[in-house]
Amino acid sequence: MPINIPETLPAYQVLQDEGVMVMSTEKASRQDIRPLNIGLLNLMPEKIKTETQFARLIGATPLQINLTLLSMSSHKSKTTSAEHMEAFYEPFAEVRHRKYDGLIVTGAPIEHLPYEDVTYWSELCELFEWAEHSVHSLFGICWGGMAMLYYWYGIEKHMLAEKAFGCYSLNNLAPSSPYLRGFSDECVIPISRWTEVKESEIGPVPELRTLLGSDATGPCLVEDRRRRALAIFNHFEYDSETLNNEYRRDIRKGVPIKKPVNYYPKNDTALPPQNRWRSHGHLLYGNWINEIYQTAPYDPKRIGAGKTL
Repeated sequence: MPINIPETLPAYQVLQDEGVMVMSTEKASRQDIRPLNIGLLNLMPEKIKTETQFARLIGATPLQINLTLLSMSSHKSKTTSAEHMEAFYEPFAEVRHRKYDGLIVTGAPIEHLPYEDVTYWSELCELFEWAEHSVHSLFGICWGGMAMLYYWYGIEKHMLAEKAFGCYSLNNLAPSSPYLRGFSDECVIPISRWTEVKESEIGPVPELRTLLGSDATGPCLVEDRRRRALAIFNHFEYDSETLNNEYRRDIRKGVPIKKPVNYYPKNDTALPPQNRWRSHGHLLYGNWINEIYQTAPYDPKRIGAGKTL
């Protein structure tokens, strides 16, 4: 079954051209099934690219999914047109009465700021509280995942001496986890961040378990078993050219930047990068969607009622 997104959303045509099954809202309304309702709180500046990346991953399952794009009510995007935001996004304040089977909170390029200095931090805290009783499963990406762990457990983010930038190997630390069903013992994932969370601070928390990680780059995927939540600090959703675009952008701006590690063939920036993480990205998000499908109540009104808090 396809993902249900508006036909006028830029991601619709991109995914259709790639062979991803997409369905218009009108067609979806005629199907007599219970679709999964997934929200995407998009905090990234290049919102259209991010929409497409996540729609591609969650639209590759055999289930029908209604995707809702969400924004912070207290923050206006400076890099995406007001017309696009008004046409496709709903502010958090206007959806608080709803229930969601799943919610993705993306990263944001604000790693250098203390959490409390982020302009929409108070509202994001309200969203985390709301999610306790209104979202069946929460998935935080990069800064979004770090913010979740900080809010719920006080786990700090730590500045790195230099940016972790490139494609790194990770170890499968929990092969029996349903979220890692089909995963190899090792996988490759793009990383682009200036901060990290430490296993020494995650390990002592009984509710948390690191599923993917490495000695070189630390924890990657962390499960919060108490809240049925996941936090990932790296980027399975990235396109093949995402790291290349970041690298070229920083060079144009005169920002000191090293070549992304283990990314370009033969370490030659003239050669097009090869995507070596796509299959594991689809596995992870497909497993997440499957876990939601297996455990979420059929009646959306009951979402949150069975959580152990």
